[in-house]
Amino acid sequence: MAWKRRSGGGESPSRGTAGADEDERVLRGHVPMVAGGGGGEGEEGERVLVPVRLLGDPCVAELLDMAAQRYGYRQPGVLRVPCDAGHFRRVLDGAVQRCGTSSD
Repeated sequence: MAWKRRSGGGESPSRGTAGADEDERVLRGHVPMVAGGGGGEGEEGERVLVPVRLLGDPCVAELLDMAAQRYGYRQPGVLRVPCDAGHFRRVLDGAVQRCGTSSD
């Protein structure tokens, strides 16, 4: 999974992406999501490309349900999940282990 900090400065943990339009680039079979940031204006959070195969994991599905309750089903732009980036990483790492696949 490729993580990218969406705030102003800092080093990007994502790999294999470059160019001015990297925020718009989505690998086939992945869904872009943003964790953290609170959803307020100017609060960006961290962007991650989540493999579609992980969306059926019960813990990931619970976060998606929480996102729907908090933000509704018509979120503009990238899907935002209502948790901090560290918790989201742990949930996705657990989902990867349960699926028996390695992260990208």
